[in-house]
Amino acid sequence: MDIEVITKLIREVSSSRLTEFSYEEENLKIFMGKEEVETINMPMKEKNVVQQMENSEVDNLEEGIFIKSPLVGTFYAASSEDAEPFIKEGDVIKKGQTVAIIEAMKLMNEIESEYEGTVEKVLVKNGQPVEYGQPLFRLR
Repeated sequence: MDIEVITKLIREVSSSRLTEFSYEEENLKIFMGKEEVETINMPMKEKNVVQQMENSEVDNLEEGIFIKSPLVGTFYAASSEDAEPFIKEGDVIKKGQTVAIIEAMKLMNEIESEYEGTVEKVLVKNGQPVEYGQPLFRLR
């Protein structure tokens, strides 16, 4: 089998929905496999300016337990536009529960709570850019 044919075969398998492919011919055996990666498609909203929290929210940051952003990216409250938010104000959450998604470099990162408690305030809006260490939720 010619190298060009093998290269073309690799491209075809890579661009298809196949996850595995094998081919045998006299003295030649080819096996190709690829991992399936689950992706969440969410539209990106372009914003040039990071939205600032209102002064009253900043003043209240000293009180309560905060779930903070572990990375820089775009905050999403739900897994898709038409899905319910992971958590809302008034919800009781448990340690390890997914509370949001932060998209960073085209990767969707699920954010889990390090605490148990009741969500007192959601401090960011869906689609808003967030910074490392920025408070996302206040718990009591």
